[in-house]
Amino acid sequence: MAHVSAPARLLGFSGLLPPLALVLAQIVIPDPAWPIVTFAYTALIFSFLGGLWWTLALGRETRQTPLLLAAVTPSLVAFALFLLAVFRLSTTWPLVLLGSAVFLTLLVDRHLATTGEAPTGWMGLRIPLSLGLGTLTILMALLTR
Repeated sequence: MAHVSAPARLLGFSGLLPPLALVLAQIVIPDPAWPIVTFAYTALIFSFLGGLWWTLALGRETRQTPLLLAAVTPSLVAFALFLLAVFRLSTTWPLVLLGSAVFLTLLVDRHLATTGEAPTGWMGLRIPLSLGLGTLTILMALLTR
């Protein structure tokens, strides 16, 4: 089984830099654009994670469907929350819900790690990344209230 390499870990953690910069920007120079960009970035990463699950599902010889369903869920949830933001004319609750959904991805990741389908060290990467992205997304929501 493959393992999470040092470059993968470094590049994975670099993915937290944009939302961290956006939160800091909102603190220093508040702007209604920062929450929108944060939502877009988090939705993109959330959907990317679904793509990773899709790839792992295709590697299964049996029982692909449950993981394929889980894999399309992030992009559908992100789209639904985008619509909520557009029609409510506010990103506050959509950011909270999106950040919470990022936390929930750990349930699928844990299953993949437990079954041996994810690379060795998967949870050591996924836990801090999901907690970091989810927390920064929710923090942005709190800063925009």
